[in-house]
Parts: sequence; C-alpha cells; structure tokens
Amino acid sequence: MDDLNDIFDPRRPTKSRPLLGMTVLVVEDSRFTCEALRLMCLRSGARIRRADNLASAARHLKVYRPSAAIIDLGLPDGSGMDLIEEMANATPRVSVVLGMSGDDGMGQHVLAAGADGFLEKPIANLGLFQQTILAAVPDHERQFGPRSVPQDVVEPDLSAFEDDITYISDILTACQDGPTLDYVAQFLGGVARSARDEQLAEAAGQLSSCEPGDGRRRAQAARIVSLVQSRLQNRVAI
Repeated sequence: MDDLNDIFDPRRPTKSRPLLGMTVLVVEDSRFTCEALRLMCLRSGARIRRADNLASAARHLKVYRPSAAIIDLGLPDGSGMDLIEEMANATPRVSVVLGMSGDDGMGQHVLAAGADGFLEKPIANLGLFQQTILAAVPDHERQFGPRSVPQDVVEPDLSAFEDDITYISDILTACQDGPTLDYVAQFLGGVARSARDEQLAEAAGQLSSCEPGDGRRRAQAARIVSLVQSRLQNRVAI
C-alpha cells in the first residue's frame, strides 16, 4: 500500500506507480510494441511520447527533454545505436537511455554505446519494465527504497499488430530491394514474436538468414508476402 504522503501529493512517485512524473520517449516503428509500452507506462504512472523513426525523434528532442528514452535499434531511416550514442554523450543528458531489440545479443553493444540498460523484445512483464528503468535512474533522483515487483503481463490489443502488418504490406508493395527486405525481416521478426505468431516469426527468420544474392531470398520474400496478405484477409486470426 502507498504511504499517506504519496496519497496527499499526487505528483510524487508511489510504490504502485513508480514512474509517476516521468515522460518516456519511445523511438519505435512497431505500433504493437508501442502499445505494449504505452500500457506499461500508463500502469506505472509515466507519460509517453512516440517517434517512429530517427528524424521524428530528432524533432521531439529539439522541443523537450524527456525523463527517459527507449530506443529500438532497427528503425526505417537508420540504426537506433546512433541515437543512443548521441544521447549518451549529450549535455545535458537524458537521465535514462535504454536500447531495445528482439536480438538479446545486442545488449552488450547497447551498453558499450553508452546506454544505461537494455530491454529485450517481446516486452510483456510490467515488473521487468519498471525495474529496468528504475535501475538506471540516478541515485539523487530516486524517490523510495525497496518495493514489491509486479508480475503482471501486459497484452496489447491485436489491432495494433494488424496496423504493423498493413504497414509491412505497403512497404512490400512499393519495393522489394535488398535493404527493404532486410528491414522487413528485422521488423516482422520482432513483431511476430511479440504477437506470438510463430509461423510469421519463422518466415522472417528464414528471410533474415538469406544472404544477398542467395537464390532462396526471392522465394522467402514471396512467402512473407503471402503470409502478410493472409493475415490481412483474415483480420489477424492468430
């Protein structure tokens, strides 16, 4: 239960809403992942702002400085690692800078780039989300000591997954060159795992494993197109 002081001062973080008063900038192109993070921020007391690419993030950061930033590594206009390095070395510095990826092997690279922590996709555990942010908060900004860690699992609405599938369908309709397919494989791999769509995740992994010039690449791209269209026609029946 929260302390009486927490109840009388609604702006102060509480043990049940430990991120109250914080603004989190999420730099992420997947609406499904953003919806999961939005729900977690809401449950934790934080406000959220979203940028779906590096250019949008740069515009946000010219206007305000968030309390924390969560940056996906695979973005449509470049690598989130560049933004992590930039923010980690900025003055004044955002208090909490976290990297995020579906590849757990990227954690060490994110930390080497100057991030304060790493979130592995899929992100579903509320307690892990809160603890990762709180562990990176500077000591002088921390509001309270030990607390119980919630084990709630956050389940985003699958309509956000449908938005992501529609987005990828539009990309594949416009272009299927090498860089585009690399991005599609990376994007769909993370989104499909988050939505527990094993068939689509496996297909994205197969596409990702095909080197440029590999004859299987075109066949895997055609399979991705077929799976995407099937999910759109069936309204994401997974």
